[in-house]
Amino acid sequence: MNKLQAMEVFVNVVDSGGFTRAAEIMQLPKATVSTLIQSLEASLAVKLLHRTTRHVSVTADGAAYYERCLRILSDVRDAEESLSRTRLSPSGRLRVDVPTGLAGSVLVPALPDFFTRYPDIQMEMGCSDRAVDLVEEGVDCAVRAGQLVDSSLIARRVGILHFVTCATPSYLDRYGRPSHPDELLRHLCVNYFSSKTGKIIDWDFTRGSERVQVALPGNIALNDTTAYTAAGMAGLGIVQMPNFLLEPMLEDGTFEAVLPEWSSDSIPVHVVYPQNRHLSAKVRVFVEWVAELFSNHPGMRLPKAPPPAARVASYEVAP
Repeated sequence: MNKLQAMEVFVNVVDSGGFTRAAEIMQLPKATVSTLIQSLEASLAVKLLHRTTRHVSVTADGAAYYERCLRILSDVRDAEESLSRTRLSPSGRLRVDVPTGLAGSVLVPALPDFFTRYPDIQMEMGCSDRAVDLVEEGVDCAVRAGQLVDSSLIARRVGILHFVTCATPSYLDRYGRPSHPDELLRHLCVNYFSSKTGKIIDWDFTRGSERVQVALPGNIALNDTTAYTAAGMAGLGIVQMPNFLLEPMLEDGTFEAVLPEWSSDSIPVHVVYPQNRHLSAKVRVFVEWVAELFSNHPGMRLPKAPPPAARVASYEVAP
């Protein structure tokens, strides 16, 4: 039995909650995963996992052994990287998840630069506006916009989103141009709802000391950035969109800004990854590349002098 491989299999079974998912993540036959766990338990003379037909959970001994395995595997990887060119030329499969709008408008167009720098990385990029379970779905890291609530992940703040309220000129010609947020209650608005909670997100506006938050009427609510943009372009109502998406369409006349003297709350953008997973060279260079990319994007960059890294919501913040 390869003890290090067995340890890695054990860690993946615990992280993913099952033999099948661990086998998929490690690209091993399920029978091999099962055999390695059985051999590991036999060599240790302890039961590491409770198994049922539907669920796998860790025993008390298994939990203690799991923590030791994490440290051992991390030390082994550090030793390998320190004696190889991995830090200079990271390689292997990298699974990331990115919001749809950011993927199509910012990240994917810049990927030729990433692959020029790191030609030995093979990337699998999931694009959606839902918060994937990184451990359960075997994702190395994710770019997420909005406030963070999951205390099991490490987060690095890499950018910020600013929002603009707008509509098509044809819609505004037909229904009029509002001069105050309260007037939106007499308009059709395209709403956005949370994939996690199902709740429609209210709009907020600030002008000087005046602040308004409104729940808006509309015939449609969506939870995907691409579909949301299409709804606005179809004239279904007023929309509120990140300015990195909107600027080209404001310039070509597809959209017209509404309530330009009012501002809406910006939201932070983070790269997150599991805290119990070794930050490999390929993940590290991707995080650094995203931070650099956003710092050079006028619609995404953080303030020039951000405060020192600190705990964000219940996340531990990465350096």
